[in-house]
Amino acid sequence: MQSEKIELDRFDKAILRVLSGDGRISITDLAREIGLSKSPTQARLRRLEAEGVIIGYSALFDPIRLGMDHVSFVEVRLTDTREKALSAFNAAVAKIPEIEQVHMIAADFDYLMKIRTQNMSDYRRVLGEQISTLPYVAHTSTHVAMQSVKESVVSDVI
Repeated sequence: MQSEKIELDRFDKAILRVLSGDGRISITDLAREIGLSKSPTQARLRRLEAEGVIIGYSALFDPIRLGMDHVSFVEVRLTDTREKALSAFNAAVAKIPEIEQVHMIAADFDYLMKIRTQNMSDYRRVLGEQISTLPYVAHTSTHVAMQSVKESVVSDVI
């Protein structure tokens, strides 16, 4: 289900750009960055949160420093694509921590997943013991990433 689109002015967009780079910035510094005083900046920030434009704050981790530098993309084809099967698959993938992203795709496969593990051996275990046993999985095809060229947050398009 899609949410209603919220119209953003240049100050709202500036707030989102700054926060995407530093979610811990103080209101005073945020106000200075976007060119407004503190009170209107704080009011805009609260409105963006209340309207669901800002859905939360989190820390970004360096996966290589954490020993999680093996990235694979997995195409998944299901045996059934009726709503019950899709719901069961969606609920099951949410429980696997190594799966970073899952996207339903309009292609000759049904889903594309981004998997992050420590190494190939760890990936093979996740594929064999978890991904291949997900509900309605008929076929998987793996693409191993050799290098990440660009990973960004939404701020690039705001």
